[in-house]
Amino acid sequence: MENIGLGKDSYRYFEMNDIFQSYGNFYDIIYLDKNYEKECDFLEEIFKRYSNPMPKTILDAGCGTGNHAILLAKRGYKVTGIDLSEKMIKIAKEKANKNHVEINFNVMDLRELKLNKKFDACICMFSVLNYVIAGDELLGVLLKIKRHLKTGSLFIFDFWYGPAVLIIRPTSRVKIVEKDGIKVIRFADPQLDTFHHICEVEYYFVVIKENLIIYDGKEKHVVRFYFPEEINHYLKETGFQLLKFCEFLNLNVEPSERTWHVTAIAKVLP
Repeated sequence: MENIGLGKDSYRYFEMNDIFQSYGNFYDIIYLDKNYEKECDFLEEIFKRYSNPMPKTILDAGCGTGNHAILLAKRGYKVTGIDLSEKMIKIAKEKANKNHVEINFNVMDLRELKLNKKFDACICMFSVLNYVIAGDELLGVLLKIKRHLKTGSLFIFDFWYGPAVLIIRPTSRVKIVEKDGIKVIRFADPQLDTFHHICEVEYYFVVIKENLIIYDGKEKHVVRFYFPEEINHYLKETGFQLLKFCEFLNLNVEPSERTWHVTAIAKVLP
């Protein structure tokens, strides 16, 4: 298997377990505007079009605080979720209990995926694979996912779409969200490395409750954006067949240079 892309020596390697440390505490507040119901509708639309029979068991790889997993479990799927962040898995378990759904949540590095079972489908939502910045490691992750899927099973993931990143380009921004008397202010300062297909985003968080700052801190996230032929190559190398690229949340729209988030749909070959 060819080693394509970045390696640890070709770029300052950024360990995935260094991120989401403070992020996990405020994740659900920051993404209050994220429509998880609509995203699960989108997943089911993909299942109906590309999976026969419909999947019953789903691996949610990079499940975060469990929002997709919980909704899918409510819709009758048997879901297993993994995430590297202990904080997020703890929150996910608490939310599953409150929603009276049974989900097997695990603290696990996607690069070390080992569950000793196979699933009917795997989802990798919200740019999870963008955090795998080295090409050899992406190949390893895809192989591990494939080993956990049955022949013909679907693998669905979204990613930062290289052509759009280069045209639109990331910019500094501020997001302010408030819930239950807690205000989260997040400043994002991105630095784009077009040669290595990398974007470093430094986040600064300020959390305010009753006019007092209860938290402030920084995190740096390093993500890689991908081009369609790269994705297609990695999938072929690891035993998947690419079925479709589409605009995130719109199965009938092809990606363009204005499409930042693209969904890839693949299936496991015999």
